[in-house]
Amino acid sequence: MATRKTQENKASVREFLKTVSNERRRKDAIAVTKLMETVSRKKPKMWGASIVGFGKHFYTYANGQKGGICKIGFSPRAQSLVFYLGKFDGKAGLLKKLGKHRVGSGCLYINKLDDINLDVLKKIFEKAYIQKDET
Repeated sequence: MATRKTQENKASVREFLKTVSNERRRKDAIAVTKLMETVSRKKPKMWGASIVGFGKHFYTYANGQKGGICKIGFSPRAQSLVFYLGKFDGKAGLLKKLGKHRVGSGCLYINKLDDINLDVLKKIFEKAYIQKDET
């Protein structure tokens, strides 16, 4: 099997965030980084070339192979902030209170932080971060 591209690495999160060309997106990404750092009590790490992640989440595929990814993370993409949060109890209810967003392919998409309730986003991060690893 091929090696996963999205692995924790030693690239600088600060330097990566400086490369976000859209000023609004860059400011939002810095704010999200601080919020996730507060929730996780972990320093941000780069996962692959464009995901800022916190903590580690381990899982097992149906074929028995094990994998891992950040417990919570995001990527400041050109069109929106993309959040990688996994499954957790109460997610649907919190998303109803979040504000303007969309969900697809297991990811949460937000155009800008001004569109959402930051207290609800923090609660989503908290719930996602304490999720148990899948075995």
